[in-house]
Amino acid sequence: MGHWICCLCSRDADPLMLLLVLALGCNPSTAATASPSVPHIKPSYSFGRTFLGLDKCNACIGTSICKKFFKEEIRFDTWLSSHLKLPPSSLLSYSGNYTDDAKSWRLVDITRLTSKYQHDRADKRICTSLLKTKTCSLERALRRTQRFQKWLRAKRLTPDLVQGLSSPMLRCPSQRLLDRIVRRYAEVPDAGSIYMDHLTDRDKLRLLYTLAVNSHPILLQIFPDVEGWPFPRYLGSCGRLVVSASTRPLRDFFGAAPEVAADLALQLLAVLHSMASNDLNYFFYFTHVDAGTFGVFSNGHLFIRDASTLGIIDKEEGSQLIDGQQEYKDIFSCLTVDCQSALVSCDSIRDKHSLVMVCQDLLPKLLTGRFLPPVQDRIDAFLQRCARGLGDDRGAGEAMAELAEILKPLRACDSRFAYRYPDCRYSDKY
Repeated sequence: MGHWICCLCSRDADPLMLLLVLALGCNPSTAATASPSVPHIKPSYSFGRTFLGLDKCNACIGTSICKKFFKEEIRFDTWLSSHLKLPPSSLLSYSGNYTDDAKSWRLVDITRLTSKYQHDRADKRICTSLLKTKTCSLERALRRTQRFQKWLRAKRLTPDLVQGLSSPMLRCPSQRLLDRIVRRYAEVPDAGSIYMDHLTDRDKLRLLYTLAVNSHPILLQIFPDVEGWPFPRYLGSCGRLVVSASTRPLRDFFGAAPEVAADLALQLLAVLHSMASNDLNYFFYFTHVDAGTFGVFSNGHLFIRDASTLGIIDKEEGSQLIDGQQEYKDIFSCLTVDCQSALVSCDSIRDKHSLVMVCQDLLPKLLTGRFLPPVQDRIDAFLQRCARGLGDDRGAGEAMAELAEILKPLRACDSRFAYRYPDCRYSDKY
């Protein structure tokens, strides 16, 4: 005790040492050897609202998956490095990882509906066109438009509310299709109603903005994969980013083995067939296809990766817009496209429309020069005839059946095709 008092009262004692002695039970020997503990700081992933596009809400897509980002349950691949840096905001899409339990992770695609440059240009157009300023509150500007004021008063989403929007999906709208959009819009609590009573003003603006910019996430929501539609699963949106199940673009398979190429070509034909003939009587057609339109899951299953160029014709109800309504234009018509761009007439679409596009742009890259004669000769002859529009009175169904009969014997049945293996060993379907 005498030593303790002496230590505490020494004129030469360091005040910081005295405090540490008190904290350690007044043992000077312990105080001399102990070092203050440094709390462990968990690495944090810093988001800017600008990167996500949250600074532009409610002129954005939604916020349903924002918590996943901020809780680090969605991570970009670059976050797996020690630097923990966000990827460049200029990219159109990113590869990411998603978890529900912080233990198991699965790959996801994180995409923008259009490039950041196009988004910025559209934002500038809104301000200069509506408020005559270089910068503005996008929400305030869009809320003042005649179209949105009509949305606010509407109880039901009707064809006149979407007239003139550039999305191919809304080029030939039916009331049945629009009711499906409202009933299945996933950025709001599910009400199961065709009426918009459960949509707030904010929800209506987000839905209208998404339809005006790119209908891809809406198609994923209203025709979900769990019901057998060939789209990746929609997981949610945050600001101007959309998260969906991951697929590899078809371009990655243009150099694949012959049996893989034959399998993917057959799946392409099956997707086109299901898009033209399904239980709901919707006819889906493409306005454009390229190597990124389709994607392949890790199990070998082919899906439509980019639904932004899909048009829909309701074979049950037909289009409920007259020509004058179809040509209506306003600021929402011009967010991502030239307002003067020509629109395809609903009456000009034929059942072989999408097949011809695929024959011109995708099937040759999969199938040319892959097989031995005479099989390759038969494939080449079909592709040439198909690319020219088939040139006969046969429909797309008969043409696809002809190519399918050539390709079916070329497929393999092994673990590379997990989506149909081992079923293919026991079923004539494959």
